[in-house]
Amino acid sequence: MNDYEALRDYLKKQQLPEFVLTFEEIEEIIDAALPRAAHRASWWDSLRSPDIKMPQREACLDGGYIATRQADGKSVKFKKIVKRR
Repeated sequence: MNDYEALRDYLKKQQLPEFVLTFEEIEEIIDAALPRAAHRASWWDSLRSPDIKMPQREACLDGGYIATRQADGKSVKFKKIVKRR
């Protein structure tokens, strides 16, 4: 299992409301290859099956972003979670 703490830490440092990273860029951040499952949109979907804990989803949420795999199947959009007051 890959360690996604580096992705969480990377996301915590970001200021943009949303941005896209390629799978290659994510692999550089985590210093490991993503599993084949990462090509499925459901693997990234932060809001799908919230009762099932998956480390990559937890890292994104803990980093303050919701992740969505892009239609190109090679990148992920990260959108800042808006905190309600």
